[in-house]
Amino acid sequence: MNDALSITLTGCAKTWPDGTRALKPLNLEIRAGETLALLGPSGCGKTTLLRLICGLEQGDAGGVIRFGEDDVTHVAPESRGVGVVFQGYALFPNMSVADNVGYGLKIRGIDATTRRERVAEMLKLVELEALAERGIDQLSGGQRQRVALARAIAIEPRVLLLDEPLTALDARLRQQLQVDLSALLRRLGITCVIVTHDQEEAMMLGDRVAVMSAGHLEQLDRPEALYRAPASDFVAEFLGTRCTLRGPLISAYLPGVTGDSVSFRPHEVSLHGDGRGLPCEVVQRFYLGDHIRYELTLADGQRFTARAAPDTAWQPGARLSATFFDARPTHDTNRFCSADEDIPC
Repeated sequence: MNDALSITLTGCAKTWPDGTRALKPLNLEIRAGETLALLGPSGCGKTTLLRLICGLEQGDAGGVIRFGEDDVTHVAPESRGVGVVFQGYALFPNMSVADNVGYGLKIRGIDATTRRERVAEMLKLVELEALAERGIDQLSGGQRQRVALARAIAIEPRVLLLDEPLTALDARLRQQLQVDLSALLRRLGITCVIVTHDQEEAMMLGDRVAVMSAGHLEQLDRPEALYRAPASDFVAEFLGTRCTLRGPLISAYLPGVTGDSVSFRPHEVSLHGDGRGLPCEVVQRFYLGDHIRYELTLADGQRFTARAAPDTAWQPGARLSATFFDARPTHDTNRFCSADEDIPC
């Protein structure tokens, strides 16, 4: 692969013709060789940002995009040296796997011998050598995703952009490909930007994660730092479940916490059947394999979520008590779990 490039966006924004601001002015530096995940709900601006980097959209006047030292703000998409994988893969159904992978090389005028060698190298990389002559309609969803990746990488792009590449896959295959894609990106060492609305996917694939909301960059940091030290309520709530309890029960059962409300993660709750904590009642119980998720209610109607071991037998209607080993005042967004605690899967 080519030497990795940094990507720098300065004052980049996007306003649609009707005046809608899709992306507010943003400064962002993506380090050479890193994978940056753009995470946020639908309509937050993450795909617009990706399309600005790719060149498929032109930003508002004054914004500057650089690949390394090169200003590519007004450079055409095909001249930026970018490989793109879209959600739908956009493979050619009338071509074989090998022809799909080699298509970008062919239109660039690469000779047939070099093209065959490069295609073979890419198919080996994504473990599809045996399917080189198979038609696209004969492939599974995961195999199609790998063909699309191989095609994007075959042209030796300076930057790789992935727009929700795993969304169309079933849950089990998606989890496996998250692992495979993470290993592939690190092996390639290419600068990569991936758009996703799935927090687990972002945290698995991204060296850093940029959390976006309403066209605004909320926070940019390593996955662990985002989870442990969210900069805003939005980040805290978007990255995993955050529970909040308010009112006089707080001072009665959490005397060490000041303020009228506290926040905590479900894994920071311990449930007991012996009355040594905050009284609560099981409303719902969900068996999830490696743990049980409990939805609980307090006497005043407030509800919260807790995780428990998979062999826990409490059923809806059971009266329990809860203790919290790291509840924090809701105004303290600097920490939501203890610094020496492992983040759960």
